[in-house]
Amino acid sequence: MGGWLAEHLRAAGDEVVAIDQEVEITDPAAVLGAVAAAAPDAVYHLAALTHVGDSWDDPLRVLQVNVLGTAVVLAAARRCGPNTKVLVTSSAEVYGAVSDDALPLSEETATAPLSPYAASKLAAEAVCAQAHAGHGQPVLVVRPFNHIGPGQSPNFAVAALARRITTALAEGRQEVPVGNLSARRDFTDVRDVVRAYRLLVERGEPGRVYNVCSGTDWSIREVADALLRQAGATLDLRADPDLVRAVEVPVLRGDPSRLHAATGWKPEIPFEQTLADVLDRSERTG
Repeated sequence: MGGWLAEHLRAAGDEVVAIDQEVEITDPAAVLGAVAAAAPDAVYHLAALTHVGDSWDDPLRVLQVNVLGTAVVLAAARRCGPNTKVLVTSSAEVYGAVSDDALPLSEETATAPLSPYAASKLAAEAVCAQAHAGHGQPVLVVRPFNHIGPGQSPNFAVAALARRITTALAEGRQEVPVGNLSARRDFTDVRDVVRAYRLLVERGEPGRVYNVCSGTDWSIREVADALLRQAGATLDLRADPDLVRAVEVPVLRGDPSRLHAATGWKPEIPFEQTLADVLDRSERTG
């Protein structure tokens, strides 16, 4: 996400300062120094521990990074002046498991986080709401649904599937291990997502939450079948219990109406093209 966002901002004519990974997000002095040196008009806060499954292994660390880290970034931005906008990335995981009649999910849908990751993101949203209400800070919160695209870590479902398929083909194997194929997700290309972020910084209303999503959900099986089709491969999908999460949200499909009303944004990259780009990158990087 960070690389694609920086590329998009530069292409739009913005000057971009990226805080490198040596700055610990929970270190107030380090973050303040980095943000003060940049003297930004806007801050895009993407830093987080983002893997839902891994969050069960060390929930305390997830809370420290995702909640305390957000508070630190907001405090640093306030030191830059009252007009420094901050866009904070939350997650659609805050909605939790919902019934079909609650879909599509709007920003007004009740939240019910099921994982430590989701709980940390909802807590970070509360920190943002307090900063806006208590300090008048111009902070916006985005709830991105599943964003995918070339360059994504194979720790995430679609990139992992692409990697397993290309590896199986390279090694002459006939099986691909998979997790829960019935889960349905609202996927958006990362290159469309970063457009939404910049538009929200320009036109969004501080203090509000915005879904960033396509409004269409796909099952993981549909994704797997599409990747196999594009790879020209006939492979067996073999269930692997190690790839199944302890708690799985069955379906997430969002309503992007608020985002569209504020910015005019719509996704532009077809889903099949996104998958083709993901598969191509996986083939080239091995």
